[in-house]
Amino acid sequence: TLRMLVPVLLLVLSFCLRGRAGLAPHFLQQPEDQVVLLGDEARLPCALGAYRGLVQWTKDGLALGGERDLPGWSRYWISGNAASGQHDLHIRPVELEDQASYECQATQAGLRSRPAQLHVLVPPEPPQVLGGPSVSLVAGVPANLTCQSRGDAHPTPELLWFRDGVRLDGAIFRQTLLKEGTTGSVESILSLTPSSHDDGATLVCRARSQALPAGKDTAVTLSLQYPPVVTLSAEPQTVQEGEKVTFLCQATAQPPVTGYRWAKGGSPVLGARGPMLEVVADASFLTAPVSCEVSNAVGSANRSTALDVQFGPILQAKPKPLSVDVGEDASFSCVWRGNPLPRVTWTRRGDAQVLASGPTLRLPAVGPEDSGDYVCRAEPGLSGRGGGAAEARLTVNAPPVVTALHSAPAFLRGPARLQCLVLASPAPEAVVWSWDEGFLTAGSRGRFLVETFPAPEGLRGQGPGLISVLHISGTQESDFHRGFNCSARNRLGEGGTQVSLGRRASASFSKQKNLVRIPGSSDGSSSRGPEEETGSSKDQGPIVHTDHSDLVLDEEGALETKDPTNGYYKVRGVSVSLSLGEAPGGGLFLPPSSPLGPPGTPTFYDFNPHLGMVPPCRLYRARAGYLTTPHPRAFTSYIKPTSFGPPDLAPSTPPFPYAAFPTPSHPRLQTHV
Repeated sequence: TLRMLVPVLLLVLSFCLRGRAGLAPHFLQQPEDQVVLLGDEARLPCALGAYRGLVQWTKDGLALGGERDLPGWSRYWISGNAASGQHDLHIRPVELEDQASYECQATQAGLRSRPAQLHVLVPPEPPQVLGGPSVSLVAGVPANLTCQSRGDAHPTPELLWFRDGVRLDGAIFRQTLLKEGTTGSVESILSLTPSSHDDGATLVCRARSQALPAGKDTAVTLSLQYPPVVTLSAEPQTVQEGEKVTFLCQATAQPPVTGYRWAKGGSPVLGARGPMLEVVADASFLTAPVSCEVSNAVGSANRSTALDVQFGPILQAKPKPLSVDVGEDASFSCVWRGNPLPRVTWTRRGDAQVLASGPTLRLPAVGPEDSGDYVCRAEPGLSGRGGGAAEARLTVNAPPVVTALHSAPAFLRGPARLQCLVLASPAPEAVVWSWDEGFLTAGSRGRFLVETFPAPEGLRGQGPGLISVLHISGTQESDFHRGFNCSARNRLGEGGTQVSLGRRASASFSKQKNLVRIPGSSDGSSSRGPEEETGSSKDQGPIVHTDHSDLVLDEEGALETKDPTNGYYKVRGVSVSLSLGEAPGGGLFLPPSSPLGPPGTPTFYDFNPHLGMVPPCRLYRARAGYLTTPHPRAFTSYIKPTSFGPPDLAPSTPPFPYAAFPTPSHPRLQTHV
């Protein structure tokens, strides 16, 4: 029975011994790391159980003492009910030197708490902005603003920049360390390029840290110096050409404006110095803007503006003459400048039909009928000014077009003249006259002579023209029955026509007193004397009193001449066929229109070109159908052989009468003796 009780007793004893061990000294609460603001109070808790002995605190391993008031540490004390095991360490006010590692120790029980780190936070001082509170900057010039924070702030503060509550990025942060490793100062540099709009702006530098989350601010005001900011206006902005316009140049600047300079199209406007300029608008202001430059001590700035000047069309580029081959396209262009944009139309000279609108006229596959002058026209503007027309000629290159011109009938054995008009572009290589037994292009050959000269402007029609004349000296009977061909050739082809020679009836002469009978006159009863009458008035025309001893008729009734110059000059007798009448007022009777006019016109002969002069008034007076001469040789011209000149086509002259082509005479050879 005893042996059975021993194990039970040992078991009860072990349980008793374990209960006594659970009552050993131990920590009920240990201190923990703390962060405290400089000047505040720090409390490090410590509580022990089952311990009635000495409790002390250490700072970085240094014992602070066992008394509750901790003599020698004026800002330190221990609080709490020691009987209940409460031993809290208090520090007030906390200073930077209090930042350390603290332990709570039960020395008699050999107990030590875990170390507790006390962190002391030192808030930053208000930062400083160098050059503040007002910083002077130049607009457009890069600048740096520097913000600094000095002192023993802990932890090191960050410096931030703000404008109107908005944080500015891009600042450079920099800090300076002391030899002991503590922070001496920090600074932040803000780089910016200010503008004139920044004048008076306020920037804030804020120093912020864990010790002072809200941070401390320092404000700085920007004072900007900037070149002038210019605005330029014109009144009115839209103007008619010739009206007045006022330009106003306004500027803000710091420092103040020192001068104004005006220019137009880059060229200075002389005499304009103030903020206002008055001008009279013209078309040049549309493309040559007006500018105003304003200056101060910092710099200068300018603004420009162009007027909306309304003006009539001005021709800038004329259409150019064209020469194209038949079948090709032709294109003209002309440029008119105006505001508003002018309306340009194309017509053909002499025709009101509008062929095209715009700066270009295109004529596809042109023919000879398209040759002529084309007109580019612009109507005047709203002000009634400007506008006009410009023209250019289109020449269509084609084979020559040859037309026979009316030629005067000729007397047998007398001179004759055949004519043709050649229209050709390019100009023909030659104009050829041909007949049965030969041909001739220029110069003379036997009885034939050819002359070619430019056609008068009015006869050129659709292109450049030539007139070719075939002169025949001493016509023969065969000349009136053959055909004369006038032809021309250029690089594009050949053209030609046939010209016939008409015959004129011979004049009759009275053997009595050398009177020349004018055939065809119906006026045979006049106040002539009986000695001047021969035959009947029914079949005889008026008789011209000539008394020409050197004019004789051959057996065929043709007019022959005697040569008083013995061959030095060629003597040509002038045969006349005139219808005479009393001129109004008894003056000189001038012959009516040429015999080459419309059919049915009486046959007259213009003798003036052969005389080489216009008879003076009253030199030849017509009376009763007679033309009285002041001297027997008044109608004789002595002409030295020479070439025939171009025709003198006056506006009233009928088309190409033989008499319309004057025969140049040597001044000495025109004789009236």
